[in-house]
Amino acid sequence: MADCCTPRKKLCWCVLLFFLVAGITGGAIGIYKWHYSGLNRWHGAGSTADFQKIIQERCDTYTQTIRPGSRSRNCQAIRQAFMSAFISKDPCKATNEDYNSLINLAPPTVPCGQQVFWSKTKELAHEYAKRRRLMTLEDTLLGYLADGLRWCGEPGSSDLNVWSCPDWRKDCRTNYLSVFWEVLSERFAESACNTVRVVLNGSLENAFDSMSIFGRVEAPNLRPQVELEAWLGNDTGKTPRYVLLLCTPVYSQAYFRNQPMKESTVTGMNALRKDWLRK
Repeated sequence: MADCCTPRKKLCWCVLLFFLVAGITGGAIGIYKWHYSGLNRWHGAGSTADFQKIIQERCDTYTQTIRPGSRSRNCQAIRQAFMSAFISKDPCKATNEDYNSLINLAPPTVPCGQQVFWSKTKELAHEYAKRRRLMTLEDTLLGYLADGLRWCGEPGSSDLNVWSCPDWRKDCRTNYLSVFWEVLSERFAESACNTVRVVLNGSLENAFDSMSIFGRVEAPNLRPQVELEAWLGNDTGKTPRYVLLLCTPVYSQAYFRNQPMKESTVTGMNALRKDWLRK
């Protein structure tokens, strides 16, 4: 019995224990790195923390406070449909059909003639819509829920990927965030009627960008009888609330589809300048 406790054997046991612990620790670290290197492979930021909680809270706020007329919307069903659209799926293989159930629960329709579209003028367009009591896409229920959030999942996992999500430029265009906004924008445009408005950035050389969501999704999906007022935001170097808008004549969507706005057109509209915020 005494032999098992000799200093030599104690040393052997200590060395063996050391290598055993080191092996287990190294293996665990390796597995951890292997797992999360896959979740961290995309170039975009990961899913928004507490995504489901935010969706539920925003939906409750919208239906109970912001638009009480939409109280009949089932926020729990909307949250579940939102998650089901992308969870456990390849984040680069989103389809329009993935969001059908969600959008059918809360179509992005607004009263006739109240739509405001925008391209590279989000803040200004929202201010314009608010003062005129009109509605942007982000003022609809689903637009309000998703505004500013990010989301994606992983095949075979019931969790969101909070580490990274595909970037539409560097990874894939068919990611669940991009496809969501394209599908919602398409429905928003299809439901437009009478006269609607678009707020464009007049400080850019190409105010109408045919590759923007407005240019390639919304404008082409406006019905032929819809009239479109284009408002150009002009950067005056002041705070956003003092930006001047240049009002164009009324054009149909065919104008934007076939004749991108040119510099001469923008110059010709200076005579129609008005500071709508000071009225």
